[in-house]
Parts: sequence; C-alpha cells; structure tokens
Amino acid sequence: MIDQLGLADRIVDERALAASVARCRERNVVLPTFAQLADPRKIDASVTKGVDKDAPDARNLFRVHWYNDMAGNRVAVPDHIVLPSSLTGIESPIIVMFGDRFPMITAHKVLAAFACLAPRIITGQFDPTQHRAIWPSTGNYARGGVAISKIMGARGVAVLPAGMSQERFDWLDKWTSDPNDVVRTPGTESNVKEIYDACNEMRKDPRNFIFNQFCEFANHLVHWQVTGNALAHVFDTVRARTGNDKLRLAAFTSATGSAGTIAAGDRLKELFGTSIGAVEALECPTMLENGFGEHNIQGIGDKHIPLIHNVMNTDLIIDVSDRATDELDVLFNTDDGLRYLHERKQVPQDVLHTLKHFGFSAIANLIAAIKVAKIRGLGPNDALITIATDGADLYPSERRKTLARRFGGSFGATDAAEVFAEHLGSVSTDNMIDCVERDRNRVFNLGYYTWVEQQGTPLEVFEARRSQTFWRDLRRFVPAWDSMIDDFNRRVAG
Repeated sequence: MIDQLGLADRIVDERALAASVARCRERNVVLPTFAQLADPRKIDASVTKGVDKDAPDARNLFRVHWYNDMAGNRVAVPDHIVLPSSLTGIESPIIVMFGDRFPMITAHKVLAAFACLAPRIITGQFDPTQHRAIWPSTGNYARGGVAISKIMGARGVAVLPAGMSQERFDWLDKWTSDPNDVVRTPGTESNVKEIYDACNEMRKDPRNFIFNQFCEFANHLVHWQVTGNALAHVFDTVRARTGNDKLRLAAFTSATGSAGTIAAGDRLKELFGTSIGAVEALECPTMLENGFGEHNIQGIGDKHIPLIHNVMNTDLIIDVSDRATDELDVLFNTDDGLRYLHERKQVPQDVLHTLKHFGFSAIANLIAAIKVAKIRGLGPNDALITIATDGADLYPSERRKTLARRFGGSFGATDAAEVFAEHLGSVSTDNMIDCVERDRNRVFNLGYYTWVEQQGTPLEVFEARRSQTFWRDLRRFVPAWDSMIDDFNRRVAG
C-alpha cells in the first residue's frame, strides 16, 4: 500500500534516491520542510529575493505557502478579507483566505502537488531521471504538479477533463513542451472516474508514476498542518483586530474536491472546536443523496468520496448550485455588477476589489458558509472561515459562456439586482445536512465502491479510516519527512 497511499518514512530505493540527489544538485534544488511551509518565518527571506514568482525557479518552492501577497512578497499574516453583512446578509463575519497568492499557478493546489511529490523523492520511490509524474486532476492540481515536476527536472503529465476552463489549458500549453503531456479525459468537472480510468491505463507503463491526489495522504497532511495553521493564524488576527474576546470560530466550509483542503478543518476543530462543512454541487449531489449528474463548479470533483476525506469528522454537508456560482462570478467581475453592489447594497469599495480573487469554488464556499450560519442560527460572535482556492482570472472563458447563455451577451443593473436577490439575498437552508452519525456512516460507506471495488484498496485499509485514531496516527509522518528532507538537502549540498 506504500505505492497507493504515499506513506513511507524510510528509504525504499537507494538508487532512485541517489538519482534524485544528483538531479537536484545539478538544478540547485533545495526542498522546504513542511514545518517551514507552515511557518515561513523559518525561511530566510533572501531565498526568494529577486525571483519571479511565476517562473519555474527552484527558489519558488519556498513560496509554496499562504504567506505571500500578489507580488510574491512575504507577509506577516496570510491575505484575507472579512466580508460584511451588506454582501452576505448575515450577522456572522465570514473570513476568506486567498489562495491566488501561491506562486506559478495562482492557486493553492501547488501546495498539495509539492506535498505529494516531496515524500516520494526523499524516500527513493520516485526517480526524476526515469519516471514521468502523472497528475490526475480537474485542473489546478495538475498545473501544480507540472510546475513542481519542471522544477525538479522531471517530466510532468497533466490528466484533466476536456471540459475544464480554457485558461487551464492555456497555462499548460506554456509549461509543457510535448502536447502528449496534457491528457484530456471525457467530460467535465464531475467525471473523476474517467480520470482514474485513464491513469489506470497509463499505470501499465512502469515509467509512469501516478500521483493521485484523491488517495495520497500527504495531500491530507499538508493541509492539516500548513493550511490549518494558516487559517488559525488568520482567525486569531481577526479576533485580536476586532477586540472581541467572545468571537469564536464556529465553522469552516470547504469544497471537497480531492478532500485535501478540508483536512484543515480537522486542525481547526482541534484548536477551536470548529464545525466542518463539506461542500459539493447540487447538480451532482453525491454526499447529499448518493446522486449523480454534471456541474461546473470547477475544482470540487464529484461522483465519488475521496479516500483521504475524513468523513467521520465532518459535521455538515452543503450543496450549492453551479448556477449560483456561475452567475455570481459575473456579478463580481462586471462593472454593472460591482456598481450595483456598491451603490445599492453599500458594499465597501475595498471589499469589491477583493471579489476578483474569488474563483468558482470560492463562491461555492462563501454560499455554503452563509447556509451554515442560517441553519445553525449563528450570530455576530460566531465567525465562519473559508478559502478562495483560486481567483477569477482562471474563468474568463466560462464567464463569456454564462453571459451568452443566461444574459443574452450583456449584463446590466437589472441583471445584477436579480442575481444578488436570488443567490445572496435569499440563501436558504435547503439541500444540506447537519450530520448525525448515521449520515457520516452513509457517506463513508459510499466510498467503498470507488476504492475497494474499483481501485483495489484493501478493505482493512479502507475501514481503518473510520476511526479518528487512524487520522491522528498519520501525523507522525510529517516530522519524519521533515527529518528526511533535511538529510536529503545535506546530500544535495554534498
């Protein structure tokens, strides 16, 4: 199971490790530790000085954390915004931490890609001189994987649905030299099994190494430590800034996708007792009602339960319509939409300027937070926190489709008023579950069909995940990997 789960804390192949050391020495690659990415104060600020944040430069590995601004400069607290009730319609503050500050791909999935590759390098499982790194994704993780692979001197192959936003493919065209390194699978956001099928076919070639984010536990662990601690820092900062000692962190909402990001909720629950809300698309209500379908909330997957999702620690299931995310994206990124929000809804200008940093899944997370506040009856002392995984700059092609399909090619003041009224002014608590144990068990059991029957995960491994002891025990790998990263860097320095 080492190959499937990515869980090794020892050297598996010394020859592969030696090849990686030589390749990294040749390319001046030094690996950051998980501890450094969780607390960038441990990173010498001069490391990235003068380095283009969007370049395939090894020094950008030390920017793969939440403490960047849009220019790539180090900040003391992760960039975030507290949304006002004039936008959300609720008394509870909603805090959003921005993911488009990450280097190279302007999305936080580059963090997951690094976390999945680094342990494979330092344990000698992946040889960049022999293997091709295969990155199955619905877009951002594949781009992150290609970027990290290129830095490491390995060939990275992106596997993603053909129906994803054109901007993702435009980026991949610039970062890959061979058209065969972008594999387009049938369908759109919901067609994850088709991605698995393509990877299982590619796995027959021993040169292909599959980094399946949906079952790589390093994806869970890096978000538990790095993203969870960043969110905690942001909340502590907001609470101190308001001077409200009664403010509590009531809930965290996260689109499930690969279920890496939602692991940050496990950390927040330990620190603050925070409830964890798992978000999915109403058009494909997998967790809600074992359903199926197609949706366009790009970056959140569906039709399966990821192996790395700690389902038994999830408190709420929240379904959001992709019509809402599509139309709010237009509202947030057009002149008439922003004018309406400012003049008619009194949303401050400084807040309006941040809305361009909300991609589709971020908008879904925002709506989900509002729904949680309403179903739980939360008030002004109950904060909610979530993540904008990427920004609107990844979706202009989708925005044009929405404008043509739903607004006749133009978007005016009346359209803005109607979109706000439907999708923010009257958010309901329909299509969500405040979970009891039976709900968690149902969703957990649903994963059996993907992981045991289809992908061959041993039943005892699948079932072990039902206990919180399993998830706590995983955390021992993080300090072990950090120690091995230090050893690896010493060997590279030679």
